[in-house]
Amino acid sequence: MPGSFSKDFETNKQYIDELFQVKKSFDLIYRVVTIGGRTSCFYFIDGFCKDEVMEKIIEFLYKITPDQMPETAHDFLKDRLPYGEIDLVSDEANLIQRMLSGVPILIIDGYDKFLAMDFRTYPARGVDEPEKDKVMRGSKDGFVETVVYNTALIRRRIRSPQLVMEMNTVGRSSRTDVVLCYMSDRVEQKMLQDIKNRLKKIDIDALTMNQESLAECLYQHKWYNPFPKFKFTERPDTTAASILEGSIVILVDTSPSAMILPTSVFDIIEDADDYYFPPVTGTYLRLSRIAINILAVLLTPTFLLLFMHPEWIPECLSFIEITDPINIPIFMQFLILEFAIDGLRLASLNTPSMFSTPLSVVAGIVLGDYTVSSGWFNSEIMLYMAFVAVANYTQVSFELGYALKFMRLILICLTAAFGVYGYIGGILLTLVCIVCNKTISGKSYIYPILPFNYKQFMRRFCRVSLPKSER
Repeated sequence: MPGSFSKDFETNKQYIDELFQVKKSFDLIYRVVTIGGRTSCFYFIDGFCKDEVMEKIIEFLYKITPDQMPETAHDFLKDRLPYGEIDLVSDEANLIQRMLSGVPILIIDGYDKFLAMDFRTYPARGVDEPEKDKVMRGSKDGFVETVVYNTALIRRRIRSPQLVMEMNTVGRSSRTDVVLCYMSDRVEQKMLQDIKNRLKKIDIDALTMNQESLAECLYQHKWYNPFPKFKFTERPDTTAASILEGSIVILVDTSPSAMILPTSVFDIIEDADDYYFPPVTGTYLRLSRIAINILAVLLTPTFLLLFMHPEWIPECLSFIEITDPINIPIFMQFLILEFAIDGLRLASLNTPSMFSTPLSVVAGIVLGDYTVSSGWFNSEIMLYMAFVAVANYTQVSFELGYALKFMRLILICLTAAFGVYGYIGGILLTLVCIVCNKTISGKSYIYPILPFNYKQFMRRFCRVSLPKSER
């Protein structure tokens, strides 16, 4: 139906029935009523409608007499509807977006515009603390799969008129709600406009994997560089802090996390616990996390190199030499255990909670005792890989954890193949992958080291006291 809709009720009803295939879909419900002597019809999706609100509105509309009916839909909205979230729908694109996102639609005979009354509700779980992104002290709420709840959690923390939340729609079939959150007086305007343009240019059928699909559409980076371009968090306090620092946050409906950009490697390493403790403690936690991640990359390749050249082992570290028989090459033991750790992680994700403890016991016995006593692995190798496995959980970013894992695997293979030259080459390759990386805004991935900024450098590595507000 081009242009505006018809004023004839039957024509409009037939058009909507055919457009949405109402007769075929059991969850698309319509209710024909009489309002002010005119035939009218409510369209809504079962499960998205607040029944008690709809009951009150219909009860009020039944009381309207024919002589009280205004001439236009706009006057009806203004004078006869007591509900707050109401808008006029005058074109097909707006009708499809409203209807399929759960907004009830009212058509009235004699009006060429439809009334969209937003008293929908989405199925949602409680805003409990995220399982992965926990803190020892601080807020215990987290994002959920309903984008309106997530924006409310941010609004609760930032009560400023400068906080802007722009709604966008992405996906021809999914029509997914994507919200752009930023502080209008703090965000970099050039970067903001670039993100808006990228969102508008996205031509995709559906965001099947919500935020991951959107991230790949926003920035199609080189696949061989595994270091992440975005920071994901399920914590509203971390999100609000990033917005106040001038970052842009993207929320995607059906995703319980926020996507923060632009993001450097130091942004990803930061954790909420750094700020929920005094500066000295926060600095210790941050430096410990950085040191543990560096050790997680270098520990096993360094041990492999020293095993290949035992004459390089200092006298004080002679105890690290392997004295037991070696049945499988050391580098093969490292690679097998790397894959075994991932296998255990995947198994724990897919194991019902009631069986998780037995799985942990069996895995501990089999990998920790039998594999050593049977000769498959040496106890020293198990010790170093246990440290690596624990180190992977010292920071919350899965993406960064796997990027470091890939670098460690490459470093082990190069060291095993080329000795000390492969070891040095692997370290240089890791540094190149980090240094040559760029954020989505095109800036350095290791700022403030490159370009160097002393003040920001100290703030990245040391948790300083909060600055006084400037008036």
